Amino acid sequence: MTTFERIKNLSKEKGFSLKQVAEKSGMSSNAIYRYNQGVKPKYDSLKAIAKTLNVSVEYLTGETSTTSKPTKVDIDDDDVIMTFEGRPIPPEDLELMKRLLRGGRNDK
Repeated sequence: MTTFERIKNLSKEKGFSLKQVAEKSGMSSNAIYRYNQGVKPKYDSLKAIAKTLNVSVEYLTGETSTTSKPTKVDIDDDDVIMTFEGRPIPPEDLELMKRLLRGGRNDK
């Protein structure tokens, strides 16, 4: 399986288009599609995509078959796509969750 196929499959599993993952990773909306056309992704791009999809770079490149998810994620990190049961959490619900975790306070 290629890096592109891994990214595509993970994106689909998490309910995101490749365009959404690219944009959330700080890349142009069509950047990931170029990997399917023979363009080799740069390490920094893979690192950003891996962070967005909550997997390791090694998983994306096929060096390991386990996703090795990080054990700690900052809920205020807008670069991480938060999901529940494989679907993205709507922004208004995520804000409510953040407020609840802060003890009902509205401050950031």
